[in-house]
Amino acid sequence: MKQLANRFTARFGMAGAIASAMLFAFPAFSQDSRLSLADRVSRLEQQAQRDQGGVGMVNQMQQLQEQVRQQQGRIEELQHQLQQLEDKNKAQYVDLDSRIGRLEGGNAGGAAGAAPTTSAAAPTTSSSAAAGNPTQGQGSNADPASVQAAYDVAFKALRGGDYAAASRDFRSFVQQYPNESLTPNAYYWLGESYYVTMNYPVALEAFQQLLKQFPQSEKAPDALLKVGYSQYELKQVDAAKATLTEVGAKYPGTNAANLAKERLQRIQSVN
Repeated sequence: MKQLANRFTARFGMAGAIASAMLFAFPAFSQDSRLSLADRVSRLEQQAQRDQGGVGMVNQMQQLQEQVRQQQGRIEELQHQLQQLEDKNKAQYVDLDSRIGRLEGGNAGGAAGAAPTTSAAAPTTSSSAAAGNPTQGQGSNADPASVQAAYDVAFKALRGGDYAAASRDFRSFVQQYPNESLTPNAYYWLGESYYVTMNYPVALEAFQQLLKQFPQSEKAPDALLKVGYSQYELKQVDAAKATLTEVGAKYPGTNAANLAKERLQRIQSVN
């Protein structure tokens, strides 16, 4: 009986020790759990802040990327416009150079440096009378050397690229010498000096004046061609088409007619 009681007491004591150990361990376990949960919440809050910051940065980056795309589009547009302007200017200068070359070579453009071979006492054999100009062939009191010298000054400025001086000198020439053999050429190059600097209204006026005063001049086909060019640059598209068509019909087989045909094709491809 006493042994049984001792065994019971030992078991009860062991159970109590285990229970006590559990009671002491539970608060520590609960505290560790609470601290772990607080840490997790803190980490979640920090993560949320980082995520919000990241979203803001992403939005800013997207806005910057859109601005960059817009700027790139604008740059490409400006580059395209610049290229068109450069092509246009290049074509104008090539056209001018080719005409000066023909003029110097004595082709359809006429010889710029050729002095008149007749005197004022024999106007009926002058180049202007042979061209059928009704306002010429009636005699001139101008000294041929002076006429040639004035023309050479203007043409030299044109060849040197001083278009302001060239236009001024050619205008002075046609005013001082309205009925000379070089006057049609002077009107033509007056128009060119304005055309190459994109002063199309004044260029058009000069070319039209040549055609009005000297319809049979060797410069008439080129002048009519440049009337069409000038009209197109002035946005007079229908008038330009009609003029360029007239060049081909009136002067078939000429270089002016070929250029008119090419320009018509380009105009029709964009209009």
